Amino acid sequence: MDMSSPYAVVLSPAEGPILAVLAGTTKALSGREVARLSGVSVNGAWKALHRLAEHGLVLEEPAGGNTTLYALNRDHMAHEAIATLTRLRSILVDRIREKVASWEIPPPHASLFGSTARGDGDTRSDVDLFFVRPTGVGEEDVRWRSQLDELAEVIWSWTGNRASVAEMPEDELASLRRDRPPIVEEVMRDGITLAGEPASSVLGRLR
Repeated sequence: MDMSSPYAVVLSPAEGPILAVLAGTTKALSGREVARLSGVSVNGAWKALHRLAEHGLVLEEPAGGNTTLYALNRDHMAHEAIATLTRLRSILVDRIREKVASWEIPPPHASLFGSTARGDGDTRSDVDLFFVRPTGVGEEDVRWRSQLDELAEVIWSWTGNRASVAEMPEDELASLRRDRPPIVEEVMRDGITLAGEPASSVLGRLR
């Protein structure tokens, strides 16, 4: 799945970002506003809006002169599907949270970081995950490893992207906070907390 434009799995390069823009506001927008916000050319936006209006998914409203305003038709039967497509990345985050919440051995902290968290990955990008392994749980603990392996498998099934898992034992967090390896800065900057304490509490600088 393209993590920067997850809807690209179904929608065209023009219609996907345009529908994402319209789904994100209840305000009617001009064609030029839609083009600017979606990053689609004015001509490409006009063609896509016209086609979507023909199918009733986009509403056209004359606004005087040569200006036409466009809004997503939220009563359309396809609206729910469109809303889901434009939210695929946040849906992925919710699914991972739910999966980790069901673990027999909960992590003191778990984060999604990297390109998926930033929303700028593509179909070749890994889904980067950072876990703190609880004190008393060994790296090769069968239950712990099976949890991580199962999560990687379902992420692949959900997205077609591989999961890349980094983990750190809880009793080594002090050295991690002190040494500040690149992964710490990346999790602190881009991380989305999935479980446990927030990254600022777990990885914040020593005082």
